[in-house]
Amino acid sequence: MSEGSAEPGPGRAGLATARRIVVKVGSSSLTSVSGGISDTALVGLADVLAERRLAGTEVILVSSGAIAAGLAPLGLARRPANLSTQQAAASVGQGLLMARYSRAFAVHGITVSQILLTADDLVRRSHYANAHRAMERLLNFGVVPIVNENDTVASHEIRFGDNDRLAALVAHLVKAEALVLLSDVDSLYDGPPSAGASRLPLITSAADLEGVTIGRAGASGVGTGGMQTKVEAAMIASSSGIPALVTSTANASAALRGDDVGTWFTATGKRQPIRLLWLAHLARVLGTLVLDDGAVQAVGERRRSLLPAGVLGISGAFEAGDPVQLVSRDGVVVARGLVNYGSTELPPMLGRSTHDLAAELGAGYERSVVHVNDLVVLRPGPAPEGHHGDR
Repeated sequence: MSEGSAEPGPGRAGLATARRIVVKVGSSSLTSVSGGISDTALVGLADVLAERRLAGTEVILVSSGAIAAGLAPLGLARRPANLSTQQAAASVGQGLLMARYSRAFAVHGITVSQILLTADDLVRRSHYANAHRAMERLLNFGVVPIVNENDTVASHEIRFGDNDRLAALVAHLVKAEALVLLSDVDSLYDGPPSAGASRLPLITSAADLEGVTIGRAGASGVGTGGMQTKVEAAMIASSSGIPALVTSTANASAALRGDDVGTWFTATGKRQPIRLLWLAHLARVLGTLVLDDGAVQAVGERRRSLLPAGVLGISGAFEAGDPVQLVSRDGVVVARGLVNYGSTELPPMLGRSTHDLAAELGAGYERSVVHVNDLVVLRPGPAPEGHHGDR
């Protein structure tokens, strides 16, 4: 998209009057030269967000930095690679990080709260409902919720991977009008800025990213993301109807005024169930189901549930409720879904009708292998008229 391209819809100018926004800040934007949390950087961001909150906008802050804050107290020189050491650093650092945020916002008469989330909290229905209610009540009280992944208890299998993706799901959770992703890079460029690359001010579809070289995590050693994860998070948000802005923390004030800074991702899709966003972008797939041609058409084009009769084979070890991928005979991934049976249950069911299975094994075996409401199609086909999915 060229520098002079018109921006469809209300665009970034709408940030100036948005009723509710989610702002994410990375560890690299909060750390000092010595590797700990920089009070100057943290207070500067708090001042910008407090000004916006006092102007009437509800602000949810997704903040990294707990592990970075815990490094020095544990005598660690850099972010550890070992998960248990990361968990220890997060446990020590989260309280220190929140204490600093509390002081910085209190100067403006604003109360903050701590919300620690795992993937389960946004995917399981009951957890999701509880998280949504808690967040809404805090916002009703005028509080600025500060969200982080619960690194102390999160395992490799259930982690978001970085707070950029977490922020995209939080924006969905609270029905935010926009997502702002802040780091130490001012915008997305079509290549390395040091090589004279051009800024990309507007992304309207994935096609605008073709041929673009996107950087990964930097050399600071305190973060897990990089521009790659910010772009992925922005695309997750935009695909679910939430526009996103990627820019630097130094540009935070200008960004919230709606100025022409950073890269704006227009909303390209409609709101969908949050577990389907997780399935499409974040879930760790634990198994594979191979479908016959009829099942590929039913799932991929007609948006139907997957039945045992359409499954040719399985691989992997999984339990009921785990994420699996659905592939065609030639290995093309058609969809992902939450399977209703474990890998030890499925083999004798393959190729058989649910009617026959129910007659032989009981009514509990009349259910689908993957229900349409727990399935996301990755190779899209035309949706039949009248199908609205899960509300």
